[in-house]
Amino acid sequence: MEQFCDDFRAGLHDLMRWRRDVRHFRTDPVDEALVQTCLDTFNLAPSVGLSEPWRILRVASDTARQAALENFKTANETALAGYDGDQAALYASLKLSGMQDAPVQLAIFCDDTTTKGSGLGAASMPEMRRYSVVGAVTQMWLAARAYGLGVGWVSVLDPGRLSRDLKAKEEWHLVAYLCLGWPKEETLTPELETKGWEHRARHLIIETR
Repeated sequence: MEQFCDDFRAGLHDLMRWRRDVRHFRTDPVDEALVQTCLDTFNLAPSVGLSEPWRILRVASDTARQAALENFKTANETALAGYDGDQAALYASLKLSGMQDAPVQLAIFCDDTTTKGSGLGAASMPEMRRYSVVGAVTQMWLAARAYGLGVGWVSVLDPGRLSRDLKAKEEWHLVAYLCLGWPKEETLTPELETKGWEHRARHLIIETR
């Protein structure tokens, strides 16, 4: 088994600290070989029953990107209407999407009907397939960060509408819409914390029963 040194462990911890949800991107292109290097990490990701249920669509055309952006704008207006007072004003000030600038955009789906893995681990907990996709996304996110790239996860979306606009297969379930590119700035503090929307918990409490 590979023995990792203290420097490697410290670097890994720093990488996790520097993994931020990026909303502010430079428009500089990302070399295609680097994009592929990041995507190749999906081949290393664990999955329930070795089902590898992730399905990745590159959102590259102007038509597809505009549809995704309009989807976000509509969902964002609906979300804003759910707040009032100071919280509404704060929400309106947040930049919740880098979709207008990010050079690479990916729609990540889960194939809930895949036969790969023969249902091992998913027959009793079918949601494990989607959890597997989330794990793979996290792994790719860390790899992207190691190369200096930033990733933003856009969740203010209508998944059904986006799936139809992107002509995804009916059996695919949208898990993540990701923006990928070079961040305009580097920060260790989540923007939602900087803006005062929420604060990160500092302590993990484990109860034993």
